[in-house]
Amino acid sequence: MSKRLQDLATPLSKIRKNAGQFFLRPFEGLSAKRRFWCGFTLLCVLTTILISNPFWRNSVEQYKEGDIARESIISPADISVTDAEETERIKLSARSSVQPIFIYESKRGDEAVQSFRSAWESLARKNANSNANNKTNANDKFEAQIVWTGAGGAEVGKVFTARKFSSNELESITRILRENADGSIYGDQDRQYFQEEISLNDRQKPNQQSVVKMPESNMTALSEARDKLRNGLGQIRSLSPKEVEAFDAALAPLIQPSIIYDGVATDNARQSIEKTVPPVTISLKRGQTIVREGDTITPSVLSQISAIRSYSDSTRRLNRFFGLLALVCALFWIAWKFIEHRGVMPRLVLSEEKTFALFGFVVLAQTTLMSVFFRLAEFTAAQNVKAPLNDPTLWAFAIPFAFGSLLMTLLADRKTALFTGIFLALIAGLLAPKSLEFALFAAITSAVAVYGIGRYRSRSSVTTAGVLVGLASAATAVALIGYTQQPFILNTVALAVGCGLAGGLITSAVTAVFLPLYETFFGILTDVKLLELSNADLPALGQLAMRAPGTNQHSHAVGQLAEDACRVVGANALLARLGALYHDIGKAAAPEHFVENQLGKNPHDRLKPAQSAKIIISHVTYGIKLGREMGLPQRIIDFIPQHHGTRTLHYFFRKAQAEARENEEIVENDFRYPGPKPQFKEAAIMMIADSCEAAARSLAEPTPENIRFIVTKIIDAILSDDQLDECDLTLRELTQIREAMIKSLVAIYHSRVTYPGYTPPNSIRTLIGAAEDSQERGVQYRDPAEIPISRGGEVEDEAIERSPQPDKAEAKHG
Repeated sequence: MSKRLQDLATPLSKIRKNAGQFFLRPFEGLSAKRRFWCGFTLLCVLTTILISNPFWRNSVEQYKEGDIARESIISPADISVTDAEETERIKLSARSSVQPIFIYESKRGDEAVQSFRSAWESLARKNANSNANNKTNANDKFEAQIVWTGAGGAEVGKVFTARKFSSNELESITRILRENADGSIYGDQDRQYFQEEISLNDRQKPNQQSVVKMPESNMTALSEARDKLRNGLGQIRSLSPKEVEAFDAALAPLIQPSIIYDGVATDNARQSIEKTVPPVTISLKRGQTIVREGDTITPSVLSQISAIRSYSDSTRRLNRFFGLLALVCALFWIAWKFIEHRGVMPRLVLSEEKTFALFGFVVLAQTTLMSVFFRLAEFTAAQNVKAPLNDPTLWAFAIPFAFGSLLMTLLADRKTALFTGIFLALIAGLLAPKSLEFALFAAITSAVAVYGIGRYRSRSSVTTAGVLVGLASAATAVALIGYTQQPFILNTVALAVGCGLAGGLITSAVTAVFLPLYETFFGILTDVKLLELSNADLPALGQLAMRAPGTNQHSHAVGQLAEDACRVVGANALLARLGALYHDIGKAAAPEHFVENQLGKNPHDRLKPAQSAKIIISHVTYGIKLGREMGLPQRIIDFIPQHHGTRTLHYFFRKAQAEARENEEIVENDFRYPGPKPQFKEAAIMMIADSCEAAARSLAEPTPENIRFIVTKIIDAILSDDQLDECDLTLRELTQIREAMIKSLVAIYHSRVTYPGYTPPNSIRTLIGAAEDSQERGVQYRDPAEIPISRGGEVEDEAIERSPQPDKAEAKHG
């Protein structure tokens, strides 16, 4: 049985424990008070960073030229800043006004002709010398000694020496070379630097500079000049194609650009004129209106907006951060004082410090969501040009402002949730471009989330709350359009309503994601969590019903009694009922040792009193261990030891004293439950219900008088044993609990009505007999005073021997 129940353990408690250790590790070694204030400071700083982080939002909206101002922009102070963008624009304009500078080489043509003549004359001299030295082998010797010093290589020299060219041919070739090498020739790679006008510096005349207009139309490209050379050579009819190719190869490299781009001189000139440009300064006065809502954004307005943004991001950012930090600290201090003095909440089982930690985590999550969604609204509006899609205010209606208050409603109570909604509405005002409008919007939607949801008894309640929030958001969005005096245009209203409805759906979706995380991390038992744990189909409860059916029946009966009593005093009835289902799970280890599971024989008759007491008390320690292994919430586990408190098994204790040898000391603590005493109302009610149900089950005649007698006796015994000293039950509430218990027990154990003259069939009599036998577990007493109720109000049926004595047999069959 133990192994089966251990297999049902869930890792949620381990996750919660590990997460708690992770967050608390930096604060180890500090006192509880110092840990609280360290956490308080960290919470304030993180919230301030989320609000003022420049990566989320700028203090001034983003605009571009031609946009319509969505709000009036006023200078926050006297501002005098350099307009870097405008200054850079003027510098670029000044740089572009400087004409590119080119160098003019006026003697390129003469240099080309001179280079060709020198190479040709050198070739002619070598040819003449070779003929004079060896006339017999002139051709061979000359061919071996031919050296063409010009361009084209040895092959060109062979063509040139193949025959003797006439002076007319050489003159024509020289003329064609001069015609194409002279003039304004620029390199093809320098064409990219041409503008409508260029500055031309003659290298031969350094102080002379001219301006050439439309240079590309008045000059010749190098490739074009070389093409003209080739065409000119082709027009000399006496030259063969091979000779034309040879002369083209030798002469084309001699044609070089005479117009050369001077990049260094150009850059120097542009840098010099750029240095003469003074910085453009924007001067604004405090309170000066830059642009009014609805005006068109012009370039000058853009520059002024940029100046305000630059001022806000640099000059006063530190001032703004610390001012905002002071405001946030004041808000969180108010929140702490509210939580500290909010009073006792039946549903809220968290301490003030833990409640504030929950509040802080919710605020951080909500602030992060609002920051992200405001940024998304601005981005979405920036992607659209036409109204109303370019208005980020309308898109911002889809932000889940009610997420925090809805989450606190489900996890805590409505009073704390409403305060959370108002708190987050102020945070929204600090984040939003239109502070007042969005603070109102957030407060209204949060109030609807708090009071629009009923009891949280199913996960679908979150969806229902989201729908209500969506409807309220849509209506509030339309109201704000009217308040801001915007025209009721169909597209604008439709977008506002659609975003409001989307905000409600997003609220429910985000809440559904965060709710189980917060339930687990803070160990909070919501109604849905309790209902999930009370499912009878859960393996743990199924195993208990199968192995200890009497205990299972007893647990359900105690749960009904505790639930009815909790309702009359305002305690958590669902928590009490669930605690009843698990309060005796430790009995599954040895079910036959507990009276509700016994049919006739009592195993304690064969055990020593100390052994019996140890077995009975062990169901508490084993139940705690089992509950932790199963991952039960701590609040449920608390029912296991607290419903017994620190009471003593008096009947076993007295029995041990009676059987003790002389001089043998019997220690009472060996017969005492480990405790603690009940710490909260539900556990105290569980203690009373547990004893009252066991006593009522032992009555042979559960009349209202007998039931009232035993309930009063049990409550008086518990009070006299000081078991309720550590919980906050009042005497008035105890009276209400007593009457509720009596009423419920009378309803459960009422006598069966006998109808005169009616004899049921045999099959029905058999069923009735089986039902009666199933309820005759343990011992029954005709006189309620005979029920073994200890001085602490505990029913100790197990201590009564089941030997077949006449009076006991009669009592059992009564």
